[in-house]
Amino acid sequence: MAVTRFGRQLQAKGSYGFCVKMTAVGVLGLCFILIWSLFSSSSVVSQRSTFGEFSEPVSANGKVFESQIRPGKNEPRKNQASKENKKSKFDFDLGKRDEKTVNGSESSVNKGGKEASNEEKEEKGNESAESDGEGLQKVDGGEKEEVEANDKEQEEDAVDGERQWNENSEEDAELIDGVDVDQEALEDGSDESKSKGKKKAKTGPLFDPKAHYTWKLCSTRSKHNYIPCIDVESAGGRLQSYRHHERSCPRTPPMCLVPLPLDGYGTPVRWPESKLKILYKNVAHPKLAAFVKTQSWVVESGEYLTFPQNQTELKGGVMHYLESIEEMLPDIEWGKNIRLVLDIGCTDSGFAAALLDKDVLTLTLGLKDDLVDLAQVALERGLPAVVSPFKNRRLPFPSIVFDAIHCGECHTLWHSNGGKLLLEMNRVLRPGGYFILSTQHDSIEVEEVMSNLTASICWNILAHKAVEISDVGVKIYQKPESNDIFELRRKKNPPLCKEDENPDSAWYNPIKSCLHTIPSSIEQRGTEWPEQWPKRLETYPDWMNNKEKLIADTLHWKAIVDKSYLAGMDIDWSNIRNVMDMKAINGGFAAALLQKEVWVMNVVHVHAPDTLPIIFERGLVGVYHDWCEPFGTYPRSYDLLHADHLFSRLKKRCKQPVAIVVEMDRIVRPGGWAIIRDKVEILDPLEGIFRSLHWEIRMTYNHEKEGIMCVQKTIWRP
Repeated sequence: MAVTRFGRQLQAKGSYGFCVKMTAVGVLGLCFILIWSLFSSSSVVSQRSTFGEFSEPVSANGKVFESQIRPGKNEPRKNQASKENKKSKFDFDLGKRDEKTVNGSESSVNKGGKEASNEEKEEKGNESAESDGEGLQKVDGGEKEEVEANDKEQEEDAVDGERQWNENSEEDAELIDGVDVDQEALEDGSDESKSKGKKKAKTGPLFDPKAHYTWKLCSTRSKHNYIPCIDVESAGGRLQSYRHHERSCPRTPPMCLVPLPLDGYGTPVRWPESKLKILYKNVAHPKLAAFVKTQSWVVESGEYLTFPQNQTELKGGVMHYLESIEEMLPDIEWGKNIRLVLDIGCTDSGFAAALLDKDVLTLTLGLKDDLVDLAQVALERGLPAVVSPFKNRRLPFPSIVFDAIHCGECHTLWHSNGGKLLLEMNRVLRPGGYFILSTQHDSIEVEEVMSNLTASICWNILAHKAVEISDVGVKIYQKPESNDIFELRRKKNPPLCKEDENPDSAWYNPIKSCLHTIPSSIEQRGTEWPEQWPKRLETYPDWMNNKEKLIADTLHWKAIVDKSYLAGMDIDWSNIRNVMDMKAINGGFAAALLQKEVWVMNVVHVHAPDTLPIIFERGLVGVYHDWCEPFGTYPRSYDLLHADHLFSRLKKRCKQPVAIVVEMDRIVRPGGWAIIRDKVEILDPLEGIFRSLHWEIRMTYNHEKEGIMCVQKTIWRP
């Protein structure tokens, strides 16, 4: 006030003029800055660079995110020595992220520090969480008008699942211009993506930190077996079947929870005992009950479904069937040169179970043109399976990846629709790979059409034998290994595909009525047969770029799995069989788990760099998928989900990220686990969402801006 009074006196005198005025303003400004710094100094958060100083890090929304391992509600806290021991186990996991040179798995914090800072400051773009009055409802996270506006925007922007998916440059740019880019993966082979235009990233948190969630059960025709993108839940006119002929997702992601079976849900039988029996009530429904009564390979025995050893739908047993194939073609060596097999249809999962004993990983394709749901039986037994319609669109696999394809007691009409289904088999089968077809009592007309069709695509029939004891006819075809034979065809039908036709583009892509050429250069994938298993797991052909990074990736994930996942999370791995890596890159996580009796479904996002061929080349299995949509599997299919920076990548793509958590709840079995690695600003509200679903938060830990969380699903349903 004295300074102000002094300025007025000077002004009144008029002797000093404009200069005196400016001096007074400057003095007032300096005083304001001094007073502000004194009052605000207590709110400054100091940067901590070591684990010892990082006892209570602050998350983006101001809440404390625990940096020490937190036991469950009923577990006693460990002593301090135990905590320090577990801290050291996670040092390689989080503290070393900036030093990683792994293809596609660089820490997302390094890419866009400025952008991440803006996300911490702003709280815009809150996601609506209502879905037609059923499921998730946001109680207090914004005004009602804002929620309705968001719902309207989502409804206008939603695209019907029957569309043909176009991976346009604008969508790809969203993953390039942001903090969630797998930078080194882009450097390793995505020059095309780099050159595409950039789109301004959305700001605001991924999850609304102010939202409160309540849940309801889904009210669907499929009840406890609901698969959102496959089961029809509304249709006009007469509905002959409630199964889609093609993948078709709801316009808005389901925000309800799938109920448990009517008779309750029991703890699944542990592996390997589950190969021989499973709890009937976990998979029971009327169609399956009628089917079981007509089969010999599956028997209802009290509360279990049992699978008598060596009993299959084929007479004489599966072992006799496999031995017959080996006799017909000695070049087939199960578990050595034949590691990956695609089994079409899921009539009898005993074939996959028997091959597993021979170190063959068989991925069963459960077709949804019936209501028996045998793929669910396979998954409950602990056998790899994926559910997908198979009619007009490509399967979610890369080209030339399977060593063999099997169709036993096959009812697929390969000759229908111009032979398109067989052309799709030709696409995914490795050059020189085998197509094993067993049929029973085929008509002469079907035999002739099939013979003409296989000849038109230059498949060579290597063996044809009637297995008397099994009462089936077995044919073994081989795909050509070079392009020379295509020139010898009298009729160029089907024609060769154009050079710009990408054989690996499979997501929502129609089956093409053409033949893809066989790779001919040693730098191309598919020119050489992989090494015998298990050597192929750590053999990197010439077509793989940055072999050093692939080796580093393997060592990196082995260290994390050994030091953290197997020893530092109190997970009972004897209860873990079906595992999914929701954001796989090179298969390092799956390779590290081979020491355990598990199998891993490696999921590669359709808008990420395409590393799925590398995974298959190593002798592992996986699929393409877009996590903005539900996954093609039954509820309660997996024992453990692994998500490494999945939510960071999808931040600017999915309209309703909470739906991903709902999908995780659908596909994880009660008692199952999820391990999530991501930014603290994402894990903090994510913890609240899992708590609203009554998942147990078994462990949280972070270092600087990176964190890890381990959660376990309970039996709770609303």
